[in-house]
Amino acid sequence: MAPSKGSALSLSADLKWIREVVSELDPPILHLGALTELLLPAHVQELKKDFPNLKIMRSIPVVGEESVPLAKAYDGVADILLLDSHRPGDKQIGALGITHRWDLDRAIVENVSIPVIIAGGLGPDNVAEAIRATHLAGVDSKTKTDKQDGSHTKDFSKVRRFVEIAKSLK
Repeated sequence: MAPSKGSALSLSADLKWIREVVSELDPPILHLGALTELLLPAHVQELKKDFPNLKIMRSIPVVGEESVPLAKAYDGVADILLLDSHRPGDKQIGALGITHRWDLDRAIVENVSIPVIIAGGLGPDNVAEAIRATHLAGVDSKTKTDKQDGSHTKDFSKVRRFVEIAKSLK
């Protein structure tokens, strides 16, 4: 089993604030979840220049065919892409608990050279189908592995099942 790594998630597009967070926390991975119109590939390049040892995971909204060239714009700029669902008007990507088109995920996987993780409505009920459909590097689950009581805390039995299923398809 690969060792785990911590990460910092930023939903902000404020580069000054992001730099402060990275300087203070020194995370191995920085996950950038701000809308792609607010945090551009050039901004990610600036962060990579400022923090050369930092791995950057960039969220990409998967909303239609335009998601493929958008993801390609971050190929070789970010270290990892995280593909997630997006609702127009939101300033962040993901945490909606809804799936998007896995054929677009697969097109992105086939058109970039960096690892791709998919998210977006994944849980124990559909992670196997998502993995088979996309041939990706990893999967992510938030909403569908939370408790159903509105607390936004994890249901460990769902998490355990999600991980068991995902690992069984390596």
